[in-house]
Amino acid sequence: MSFLRFVLRLSVFGCLGALWAIAGVYLYLSPNLPDVETLRDVRLQTPMLVYTRDGELIGQFGEQKRSPLPFDAIPEQFIKALLAAEDDNYFTHRGVDVMGLMRATSELVLTGEKGSGGSTLTMQVARNYFLNLDRTFIRKFNEILLAIEIERTLSKEEIFELYFNRIFLGHRAYGFEAASQVYYGKTIGELSLAQHAMLAGVPKAPSRINPVSGPEAGKERRDWILGRMYALGYIDREQYQSALAEVDDARLWGAQLGFAAHYAAEMARQEMVQRYGLDAYTNGYHVYTTISSELQRVATRSVVDGLIAYDKRHGYRGPERQLAPRGSDEDTIADWRAALRKAAPVGNLQPAIVTSVADDKATLLLADGSTPDLPWENGIRQARPYLSENATGASQQPVAKVLAIGDLIRVTQDEEGAWHLAQLPAAQAALVSLNPDNGAIVSIVGGIGFEQSKFNRATQAQRQPGSNFKPFLYSAAFEAGFTAATIINDAPIVLEGGSQDDLWRPENDEGKFYGPTRLRWALTKSRNLVSIRLLQRLGVKRLIKYVNHLGFDTSGYVPELSLALGTQSITPLELAKGYAVLANGGFRVEPYLIQRIEDTNGVTVFEARPPTVCRDCDGPVAPQQAEEEMSMEEILAVDTVEEVQLPPAPRVMDARVNFIIDSILKDVITRGTGRRALVLERSDIGGKTGTTNGPMDVWFSGYNRDVVTTAWVGFDNYTPLGRREFGGTAALPIWIDYMREALKDSPEQERPVPPGIVTVKIDPQTGQPASPGQSNAIFEYFKRETAPQHSGRRDSRRESDSSLYDEVNDLF
Repeated sequence: MSFLRFVLRLSVFGCLGALWAIAGVYLYLSPNLPDVETLRDVRLQTPMLVYTRDGELIGQFGEQKRSPLPFDAIPEQFIKALLAAEDDNYFTHRGVDVMGLMRATSELVLTGEKGSGGSTLTMQVARNYFLNLDRTFIRKFNEILLAIEIERTLSKEEIFELYFNRIFLGHRAYGFEAASQVYYGKTIGELSLAQHAMLAGVPKAPSRINPVSGPEAGKERRDWILGRMYALGYIDREQYQSALAEVDDARLWGAQLGFAAHYAAEMARQEMVQRYGLDAYTNGYHVYTTISSELQRVATRSVVDGLIAYDKRHGYRGPERQLAPRGSDEDTIADWRAALRKAAPVGNLQPAIVTSVADDKATLLLADGSTPDLPWENGIRQARPYLSENATGASQQPVAKVLAIGDLIRVTQDEEGAWHLAQLPAAQAALVSLNPDNGAIVSIVGGIGFEQSKFNRATQAQRQPGSNFKPFLYSAAFEAGFTAATIINDAPIVLEGGSQDDLWRPENDEGKFYGPTRLRWALTKSRNLVSIRLLQRLGVKRLIKYVNHLGFDTSGYVPELSLALGTQSITPLELAKGYAVLANGGFRVEPYLIQRIEDTNGVTVFEARPPTVCRDCDGPVAPQQAEEEMSMEEILAVDTVEEVQLPPAPRVMDARVNFIIDSILKDVITRGTGRRALVLERSDIGGKTGTTNGPMDVWFSGYNRDVVTTAWVGFDNYTPLGRREFGGTAALPIWIDYMREALKDSPEQERPVPPGIVTVKIDPQTGQPASPGQSNAIFEYFKRETAPQHSGRRDSRRESDSSLYDEVNDLF
């Protein structure tokens, strides 16, 4: 009895001691525990997503790949898989599962391996959100105390959601939804039972057991989890057996983009970083751009096709690389496969390696492992060797004269599945298309492929515009009192250059001179010498001041007569902005890309309010900021029924001058250097070619009332394109291919004649009023105050009306 009393007392004192020890630990640790209430407002690092205006994903930026889901959106089957793997008593315990700890301990003792683990999901949430991974008793006690406190504060669903969205799962994937997309290219709701079990096993060792880095260990863990699910009654035997037999097809998937619009996405990224700093990468912003998905696809295809067409005219330059066979066949094939993985496709140009050569064909190895034949007539026959930008050699046969084993080449596939020899164009191109009424960037392409070069030529390439700039010179002249009928002599001119011995002898493109020429015809046919003499009479400083008012950055302009030929540097985007003034009736707009920004909760935190053309409120308008940001209070204060009032774009060009320039640029299409565009069969388009010395840069900019587009072609290293290349041969075909689709839903619109425009019947040789009955007389538009008058005769001016406009339009 004495011994029993001793044991009883010892037990009581032991229990009291344990309680005192636990209380002591709690009193010691609890003051330093973090506030679990912060979990209600936790901000997960979520990447920025960039979309087109119609909601297609074109970019994802952020170190951590994460796609948070609410509990209600998590598949029940996955919940059961995760509970079977980590914590099958989750919905019954209070944060700490004593039975689970005992089971984990027994598994470890009996098998020597860790199975289900002793930490509950709640304890793991405490560890992941508040603690480090140090293996100490203090950290474990903190974990237990925090788990109990978390269970008191949050619901089971909230805790599970925190775990689901936070856990690291390898390859920069955080949270199971992101892991599903990284490993399987699908949302977690689209995965099979076996794939759910595979993902549920990753938290045990994310770097070793994920299905890509450790497929065998991952499969072993997956099968164990499926067994647990079967034992717990979560699945039946048929489901269990079927899932065990499923072959896992995990691989690394990139962001699931709707399509490639990398230049636009990168522009959005840069602007977001300017706005929000590094928070742009972690706060889960959804950025909606002004990009049209359909037209962006068309723009990319038009640029690629245009460069390939140019490239074919200048011959075959040979393979990109030569990978000679080495060692065994297995080593050679391994080297070739590695090279193909590194050679990213550009547009529809696929990399291929020549594995054998016969007289009439070559055999290829493609990136997918297939080995198709490339017949001699499929591009090899047409592969005349490149000699220079102006010359190609003769067609060569047999195939061995063109291709050799180990050549890394490019091929394209036609609709029938046949492969054709191609090559990556050495030249580059850019295209930018705007809404002329507000400057919204509808599509933008900065080069043949972002994979090949991240340099955005549409926004960063400073190139000479050549004659593409002339419409702005003529606009300045018309503002100053010159008319479309003003006569200037197209004749040789010699001007002093930078030094006394340096003389400049400009010429027209074709080297001919045409004598006295009306300004309308001079711009239509792009006469260089008329333009130079016009600038002489107008004044260089006056031109610079005028185009600065239109919105051009003139800080780098050299005040020389060569400005008449577009020798200053400019980007395609800035030139498109200038042409928007011509397209919209004379208003200055600022290009912009981001339409709105939403936070992770879908709340709009920014809405673009670009200055927008308002033709009904025409008049003097103070210059507006390019883009005004609405505060949340302003956004919420706007009546959702009424349309938000946008700031009006300022008028920067006389409406009459704009009308006359537009009529001339329509002549460029019908009778001038842009005649190729007649294939579009539209009467409402205008535009202008541009070709610089060399030629090194070729352009076409054009528009109608709904869209304005600039296309540029050139070499990054400023080498010549070839003496037979012009704006109308290299850039205009790209513009036509794009505008064919861009104008598809744009009805033809007749531009209204503004007040103050008169028409006069003139002599086309003199620009003066025609004599009565003159057979070759034509009508010309004038501002009322600059219209010529008959000396001693009745004024021949007639106020323009719609019927007269039809008559004049027929004559032009």
